[in-house]
Amino acid sequence: MTTFTKDAVEKLSASLNEPAWMLEFRLKAFEIYEATPMPTTKDEAWRRTNLRQLNFDEFGPSINGDAATDAVIPSYLGEQLTTDKAGGNLLQIDGVTKKYNLSDELKAQGVIFCDMHEAVAQHPDLIKQYFMTKGVQVTEGKFAALHGAFWCGGTFLYVPKNVKADAPMHSVLWSENGRTFTHTLAVVETGAEAILMDEYASAEGEVPGLHNGVIELLVGDNASLVYAGLQDFGQNVWQFNHERGRVGRDGKLDWVTSIMGTRLTKAFQTLELDQQGAWGRMSGIFFTNGRQHLDMDTEQIHNAGDTVSDLLYKGALKEKSRVVWQGMIKALPGSQRIDGFQANRNLMLDKTARADSIPGLEIEADDVRCTHASAVGKLDEEELFYLMSRGIPRKTAVEMSVQGFFDPLMRRIPYEGIQERIFGRIVEKIG
Repeated sequence: MTTFTKDAVEKLSASLNEPAWMLEFRLKAFEIYEATPMPTTKDEAWRRTNLRQLNFDEFGPSINGDAATDAVIPSYLGEQLTTDKAGGNLLQIDGVTKKYNLSDELKAQGVIFCDMHEAVAQHPDLIKQYFMTKGVQVTEGKFAALHGAFWCGGTFLYVPKNVKADAPMHSVLWSENGRTFTHTLAVVETGAEAILMDEYASAEGEVPGLHNGVIELLVGDNASLVYAGLQDFGQNVWQFNHERGRVGRDGKLDWVTSIMGTRLTKAFQTLELDQQGAWGRMSGIFFTNGRQHLDMDTEQIHNAGDTVSDLLYKGALKEKSRVVWQGMIKALPGSQRIDGFQANRNLMLDKTARADSIPGLEIEADDVRCTHASAVGKLDEEELFYLMSRGIPRKTAVEMSVQGFFDPLMRRIPYEGIQERIFGRIVEKIG
């Protein structure tokens, strides 16, 4: 019998000492979860991702207090990734906060940076206004509803109007019990600026794990948010994510995604440009090996004219891993003079790997500039031979070629520390 029950929802909410309105929200989400069938390959969005080996009986909700006090966390997690000292740090184990700080300067500016449970308790008006109302909706699918019912842990960032939060915020999640339902909610009000880095990781394990996450990035008029999400779960973890960024008039969202871990990842990532002058950039980097399966479903939705979206996703694949990327640019009626671009490029390091790259356009306006590109290729043996003829060992030559492949995307990542963290992990996976 599944452990995801109404009784489990009530126990989770009680363990968190939540107000009645959040319990009501969870129970409504649970009703939607129960009424929504499990996706199958007959559903277009899931046509290339089969969940027949997913057994929900192996999992359960992440209950507050599960976090192991003696968990050994890799030393690199939480390291400073920017030149500027972090303005806030948050470390959670299985959704439970273990370390936290926020600078006095940011506090004085009215910036809120805390875990989601504290946000529910201390800032209920903000949470009621923004939590799964303007970004991801519980009606978006089975796993979105499951998250709404059982979310536990995560990060809340709120930057008030016209506040420039120059010092970055850094959030780290370590999964010890293999069940995480974290929620990231970032709200940057009109004229404000912020930088937020999220890291997700776990050790390798034999027992299957589950991460069911939501990321909501809400950028107001003339505001700016740089967001970097770095995921490196163990290859025993099944991950299902719903992510959405919304940008107001003349706002900017620079969104970086790095995916290195999990057994299977299915991620819905949506960028919505809601008002004229909105700009959004999505930069994705991934490296799969073994039998990893990664399925990314991206949308760039232009809800207004004179908006710009730019997506570049690049990945390398080894062994019997598989990557699916399906992208869509949508220009809604009246969205004139938009500029939308998307590209996905895959580098095959083994013949047994597989990549499906499927760009798409849905244009309902007649004065637009929308382009897309996709490519699947392998290492250039002549290039490797040239490097090796100069005395460079083959392993180093491969690393150099892979670095050259990723370099155009790395240049889009605004901080050298993040670039180094990502590429260091790539070198490890090259082996």
